[in-house]
Amino acid sequence: MYKKEIKANIVFCSFDELTKQEKDLIMAAKKAGFEAYAPYSEFKVGAAVLLDNGEILSANNQENAAYPSGLCAERVVMFYANASHPHNKILCLAVAANKDGIFTENPISPCGSCRQVLLESEQRHDSAIRLLLYGEKETAVVASAASLLPLSFKI
Repeated sequence: MYKKEIKANIVFCSFDELTKQEKDLIMAAKKAGFEAYAPYSEFKVGAAVLLDNGEILSANNQENAAYPSGLCAERVVMFYANASHPHNKILCLAVAANKDGIFTENPISPCGSCRQVLLESEQRHDSAIRLLLYGEKETAVVASAASLLPLSFKI
């Protein structure tokens, strides 16, 4: 038997402390969130990714009356990026959520399924994906999706 300590390196900062590129990515996520299809929860999430070619792609959550058929914004944008730009690395992902047009005070974190998709993309391209989890009061900056899913599913 052995003990393994697992730590996550997460930095919390204000929006103003971010770089222009990081602010632009968060703004793209915020904008995408307003267009989310969320008639059941009314919780609208936007996500945006920065590719290694400098392009920003964005998407949002898509709900469905058959509840498991919906998708989180993070997976929508990840699948879109990997399908339309399969050879480009995803450098960074920003996430922002609002309800009734008011953004959450604190950052929201990707669900377990989204974390697995993020991690697999990191492994696919052998490159960490930096996460910017936006909240009105503070933004969480995570160096790698692997930090959020240390005991991931691997084959």
